[in-house]
Amino acid sequence: MQVSCEELSRAVWRKSTRSGGNGGSCVEVASLTAGRIGVRDSKDRSGPSLIFSPAEWHAFIGGIKGGEFDDPAI
Repeated sequence: MQVSCEELSRAVWRKSTRSGGNGGSCVEVASLTAGRIGVRDSKDRSGPSLIFSPAEWHAFIGGIKGGEFDDPAI
C-alpha cells in the first residue's frame, strides 16, 4: 500500500501509551488518508513505516486484544 513521503512527514505521530519512558522499544502511530494507519519506530523516525488499511488495522488490534501475539514464555 503506497503512501507518499509527504503524507508521512505531515502526519501527526503519537507514541504508544504502552511504550516505556526509558527510550526502549517505542512505537508511534498516525492516522493517514483513507482511514489508513501508519506505524513506525520512534527511534528511527526517518526509517520505514508499516501502513495498515482500516480492515488490517482492526484485525491487528483484535489479535493483540485476543492474545494472538502473546509470548508463551513470558
